Amino acid sequence: MGRGDLTNAEWGRLKPHLPASGRRGGRWNDHRKVINGILFRVRTGIPWRDLPERFGRWKTVYERHRRWSADGTWDRILRAVQADADLAGRIDWSMVSVDSTSCRAHQHAAGARKKKPRVPKKGTTPRHHRPDEGLGRSRGGLTSKIHLAGEGGCRPMAFLLTPGQWGDAQQMIEVLERIRVSRPQGGHPRTRPDHLGGDKAYSSRRNRRYLRRRQIKHTIPEPKDQRANRKRRGSKGGRPTGFDSGTYKRRNEVERTINRLKNSRAVATRYDKRAYVFHGTVTTAAIRLWLRP
Repeated sequence: MGRGDLTNAEWGRLKPHLPASGRRGGRWNDHRKVINGILFRVRTGIPWRDLPERFGRWKTVYERHRRWSADGTWDRILRAVQADADLAGRIDWSMVSVDSTSCRAHQHAAGARKKKPRVPKKGTTPRHHRPDEGLGRSRGGLTSKIHLAGEGGCRPMAFLLTPGQWGDAQQMIEVLERIRVSRPQGGHPRTRPDHLGGDKAYSSRRNRRYLRRRQIKHTIPEPKDQRANRKRRGSKGGRPTGFDSGTYKRRNEVERTINRLKNSRAVATRYDKRAYVFHGTVTTAAIRLWLRP
């Protein structure tokens, strides 16, 4: 077993959720070796063609990653390992925080074809495909932005990929809507944390109204301009927002989650041209975090 490969315990948790192997031609044989190759590339950020020979043909490893990114296999695996963790009581629902991080795009990430991509042999558009490919111009140049929600154990619950210049407040609701942890023993999937934390970038009347409607307690500071505008309107401005500085200190958990994700160099710097492939890369890094004890 090489450095960074799946341990026997991690493989035991992952194996039940993989697609069935043994198809015609043996295309899906030896999942473990191929997945270790994918994890190696995600961790190191090297070009696919430079994968070590112990993982087999680089084309096989790349195609497996691209197919699973396109048809949603990586998404299903992530939800499955989250469900296992929830069943074992390893998800801290007491506090979920939202934040975003910018990922500098390498020059190899630019120049994707304008033609809409297709899932191989299905003719459908890949999941998470974006016409703008999730690339945009910001102060850092060509960047992508990952908006995510992280639980108290510093692992990502859900995330959204957008161009780098997009704001944070408008993406909060969509990120929370993507939290969906099924319950294998029966019952509706859990989609609502006990408490939500966020910085002042997420302070808007729309977001607070959404959280109140879903009965989610939240700790989000109010910017000075919003506070002054509320006071200027008098009784029409509404009640002051509650804020607990002690609870707000736990927002560092989502920042630590981002740091763990960006330990994978292919996440910290985007090399994938297509948005759906980069989404699969981030999902793969998230799965690895959930597999670790």
